[in-house]
Amino acid sequence: MKVAILTISDKGSKGERVDESGKILQEIMEKNGAEIVSYQIIPDEKRLIAKDLRILADYEKVDLVLTTGGTGLSPRDVTPEATISVIDKEVPGFAEAMRAESLKITPNAMLSRAVSGMRGRTLIINLPGSPKAAKECLEVVLPAIPHGIKILRGEGGECAVK
Repeated sequence: MKVAILTISDKGSKGERVDESGKILQEIMEKNGAEIVSYQIIPDEKRLIAKDLRILADYEKVDLVLTTGGTGLSPRDVTPEATISVIDKEVPGFAEAMRAESLKITPNAMLSRAVSGMRGRTLIINLPGSPKAAKECLEVVLPAIPHGIKILRGEGGECAVK
């Protein structure tokens, strides 16, 4: 599985903050056999986020893009809007599962505006910017990702078949 990690952070993109969330996502995915083919830190700019998502899906042909950051209520949080502007179809189950599990930990989980969807044969999942929350949320959805990727590649069979 070819994976891209896109950290959305104004401070991180300027070198004013260490990107712990992106590194945690990279570690988890590598431990699960993924190949990290792109790792970027960009500012909270809708146009830039959308451009990078399109490049990763259309030209780099990655299987999965994990974004971290920009999913909250801050005026600069635009990751969901950028994602929605480039996806062909939403895949709401990932974000729903992350919020449901996160609500067991904190009521603040309902403030997440994360979305997930597909562009061509690429799955895009928004994760929180907090290292702890990004790790917890990725662990929630990780079991379903390989099967989703197989289906996007045209390799998956029936969902109900074991």
